[in-house]
Amino acid sequence: MKLSPRDAVRFFERPDKSKAAILLHGPDAMRISLKRKTLIEALTGPNADEEMRLTRLDAALLRKDPAALQDAVKAVGFFPGLRVVHVESAADSITKAVKPALEEWQPGDAVIVLTAGQLNARSSLRKLVEGHRESLAIGIYNDPPSREEIENQLAAKGLQNLPPDTMRDIQTLARELDPGDFAQTLEKLSLYKLNDPIPATPEDIATCAPQSTEAGMDALIRHVAEGHSAEIGPHMARLKAQGTNPTTLTISATRHFRQLHAAAASTQGIDSALSRMRPPVFGPRRDQMARQARNWGMYRLEAALGVLMETDLSLRSSKPYPAMAMTERSFIRITMMHPR
Repeated sequence: MKLSPRDAVRFFERPDKSKAAILLHGPDAMRISLKRKTLIEALTGPNADEEMRLTRLDAALLRKDPAALQDAVKAVGFFPGLRVVHVESAADSITKAVKPALEEWQPGDAVIVLTAGQLNARSSLRKLVEGHRESLAIGIYNDPPSREEIENQLAAKGLQNLPPDTMRDIQTLARELDPGDFAQTLEKLSLYKLNDPIPATPEDIATCAPQSTEAGMDALIRHVAEGHSAEIGPHMARLKAQGTNPTTLTISATRHFRQLHAAAASTQGIDSALSRMRPPVFGPRRDQMARQARNWGMYRLEAALGVLMETDLSLRSSKPYPAMAMTERSFIRITMMHPR
């Protein structure tokens, strides 16, 4: 039997324990791994490994010894409870080993969980599982998680009753991050809010989300965008001591001012434009950028971008300019353009 993605969301949280086999297949190994972990924990509970109710077999073993799967399925466990046999790296090459195990399967035997890469409709393994009346085949695709899936993940981490702004940022993270990074972010957030009765805020999300740039560079660009000329020299000195390249600083500043310009020029409003940016902007940084875009205005931002483009061209020329000093000078020029 084939299970649709909509039905699969509920199945992973409350799986039917009477199934003989469940095949998970798809192009993304990380997504498959996370779904497999959720499924097996829901089937067996958290202590399956300690109670020896989870057996792991590799497809390579089954190609050499096809009977190993049937032996594992029929084995009697020492501890009570449902048993699972997980077959990793499943492919059409093990169809001959899986077929007799399904034909001989009886209630009380271990549930077979197969994880595979992408299997097309002609796959013999997929056809076998989909055609078996007590088995399920579930395709795991690269679609972003639905709101229901996100809420299930949050509930599993004890994160509930979140305000709308927080949920908006979490949904944006779910679209932008790969599943492993998103799961780690939720884990970090749950630890950050452990025993804290106050629901998570956008600021908490910004704290726990992966950081795309170094904090020192972010601080420097913030001072440039907010007209704090006195802060430029000390920050530049620290970054120079750390070995930061002036071209990297110029590129990062240009990216920031382009984002501000896009927000200021948007016909749908600054806040709406910032919420749609990629990579996403979170919490206090989003508020800072909205304030900066309003203060500068579209035309002043165009002038600032002109200074940055001129600096970038000079840095890439063959003339022996003092690169860091020239970059610092351009940043100070931009702070002087900031509306007072």
